[in-house]
Amino acid sequence: MRELILLRHAETEELCAGESDRDRQLSERGHAEAIAAGRWLADHKLSIDRVLCSPARRTQQTAELALPNLPLTLAPDIYDATPGTLFTLIDQHQDAITLVLVGHNPGIEQLVALLVEGRSEDYRGMPPGALARLRVAPGPLEPGSATLEAFWSP
Repeated sequence: MRELILLRHAETEELCAGESDRDRQLSERGHAEAIAAGRWLADHKLSIDRVLCSPARRTQQTAELALPNLPLTLAPDIYDATPGTLFTLIDQHQDAITLVLVGHNPGIEQLVALLVEGRSEDYRGMPPGALARLRVAPGPLEPGSATLEAFWSP
């Protein structure tokens, strides 16, 4: 078995006129949410092999605060990704026993629903800074093939 941790970026500042969505940064509350997510991960003593992160500023800030001692691999496909795109990306990293993916909604919450429930249209949502810890069988991902081990939200 292996683990997949899906972390949604923490709360962001509002988009300012002329600012790119990719450049939005975490709010003060978002900083606290990301640090709290990191505390949760540390408390559960997970041995993380790899962190894949969207190149958006808010996801990088979330990852750096939540996982301060781990190198990030920026994965442009995570930004604005569909569950299918995320499936493909995760399958490319099957050698990681514990993989963290830091991304955005709706892709992250749809992926959780697809992996656990077998369909992506029936999802419950993931608030900013939330994470889902999934246990998945070795090999390519399949809809409905994961078990939700834990869900945490700030």
